[in-house]
Amino acid sequence: MKDITFKAMAITNEIDLNKIAIHCGIPKKYTWEQPLILRGDILKSILNKDIDALQQVLVFSFGSVVFVNHTLRDEMTKFLKFIQTFEPAIELQPAERYTDDYSLHIEEIDSMELTDKYVVVAKYEFFYPELIATVLAKSVALEKIEEQLGKIHDDLEMMIVRLEKGKLRVGNKELARTTAKIVRHEYNTLAYIMILDKPDLTWTNSTASQFYDGMMDFFELNDRFKILKSKTDILYHILEGFSNISHSIRGLFVEWIVVILIVIEVVLTILQIVGWIPSH
Repeated sequence: MKDITFKAMAITNEIDLNKIAIHCGIPKKYTWEQPLILRGDILKSILNKDIDALQQVLVFSFGSVVFVNHTLRDEMTKFLKFIQTFEPAIELQPAERYTDDYSLHIEEIDSMELTDKYVVVAKYEFFYPELIATVLAKSVALEKIEEQLGKIHDDLEMMIVRLEKGKLRVGNKELARTTAKIVRHEYNTLAYIMILDKPDLTWTNSTASQFYDGMMDFFELNDRFKILKSKTDILYHILEGFSNISHSIRGLFVEWIVVILIVIEVVLTILQIVGWIPSH
C-alpha cells in the first residue's frame, strides 16, 4: 500500500460545519467534536476533478482543515476558496502560516514507530486517517493560538513598560480590550480545540484508542495545553494587578477632589466671616 500523506492548516478560529454539510447534501447535524469528512462525489463536485478512494478532506469546527493525499496546491486553494464562501472572514494569503505535513507508512514492523514527519504501522486500519488528521488539526490550531498568546504578552509588556516609567493609569477601554483578548484565547483553547476530548471511535476500539493516545503524547498536545492554560492564568493575574492599580489611582483621585472641595468650602466660609466676601 502506498504512503498516505496529510497536510493540516489552521485557517481561522471557527468554521460552521453544518452550513457546509447542508450545502453538500449531508443529512447530519455536526457537533463541535466531530469533523466534517468530504470524499468521493462530494469532494469531486467541489474540486471539479476525479478523486481516488483514499483522497479526502477533513474540516474541523475549531478552524483547521486537513488534506489527505492531496499534493497539488491548486486543489487546496480551490477547496479553501470553497470554505471561504461560508466563512468570508477567512484570509487565504496566510492560510499556510500554521501548517504541518505528515505521512502514514505501512511496513512489516513489530510495533508502531512515530517520528516528526511520519508514523509507521504494520497494517492499515480504517481509523488511521481520521485520527492522524485530528491530532494534526489540533496541533496546528494550538500553534496558531500559541502565537496569538505571544501577541497578548507583547501588549501586556508594553503596559508594564509604561508602569515602570511611572505612567500608572490604564484606561478602562484598554483593560477591557486586553481582557477580551485573553478570554477569547482561553475560549478558543478550551471550548473549540477540546484537546482533552477523544474522538468517538476511540471509545469503542481499543486499538484506535492506543494509537490516538500515542499520537497525542508524541505531539505533546496535553503538555502544550497545560502550558497555555498556565500562561493564561498568569495573564489574568497580571491584568488583575493592573486593574487594582488603576482603580486605586481613580479612588485616590476622587478622594483628593473631595478634600479640595472641602478646603475650598472652608476657605469661602472663612472669607465670608471676615467680610472679604459678601454673604448672600
